[in-house]
Order: sequence, then structure tokens, then C-alpha cells
Amino acid sequence: MDKELLDYTAQKVDELLAAASSSQVTREAAQGWKDAIAAGEDADAATTKLLDAIDAHHTTVDELIAFAQGAAKDIMGEEVAAGMLAHALEIKEQGAKYCDCAACTAAHKLLAKHGRPVL
Repeated sequence: MDKELLDYTAQKVDELLAAASSSQVTREAAQGWKDAIAAGEDADAATTKLLDAIDAHHTTVDELIAFAQGAAKDIMGEEVAAGMLAHALEIKEQGAKYCDCAACTAAHKLLAKHGRPVL
């Protein structure tokens, strides 16, 4: 892997780790990538493992809507859940197929950069 792609991947991994919306699976995959790179392991193999993990689950806009209508109320409170729902409905109306939170956006950009665009 060339330095430019490695640096881009590292930037997106940091974004995944910093995003409050990252799932535990995403955090573990991102941290696993960082640990592998720091240990001098093969960057291509570590990146494939990371990409496989984040490519295995995409939050669709419909899943986001369902979350906002249900569990988000208990986790984040009624007001935050209502804002999330309004946003999700708005982006769905605009044609979005997937969640656009910080974690999902970073994951989608990372996948696309590595030739795995989310359709």
C-alpha cells in the first residue's frame, strides 16, 4: 500500500474512533487496524480485515429511522431521538439510502477509496 493511501486510511480510522456514533464492532476493527500498523504488520492484510468488518454492516436510512423511533428514545432521550428522526426522514426524502452520521460517512469514504463503494 502506498503512503498516500495508508495516510488516508489512518485519517479515516481516527475519524471512526472519534465518532460518537461508531458501533463497538467498528471501534474494535479500527483499533485493531491501528494496533496492527503500529506493530509493523502487513498494512494490506490489516486494511482488508478492517474493510471487511465495516463493509459487513451498513446502517440504512430505514434502520436509522427505526432506531430513532425506538431505542434512541431510551438511549438518548426523546428530544435527541426526535431530532434524529426528523433528520433521517429528511435525508430519506432527498434520496439517501444510508445513514450520514460521522461514523457511517467515514466508513463509506474509506470503503470507496479502497474500491468498495457502498451502492
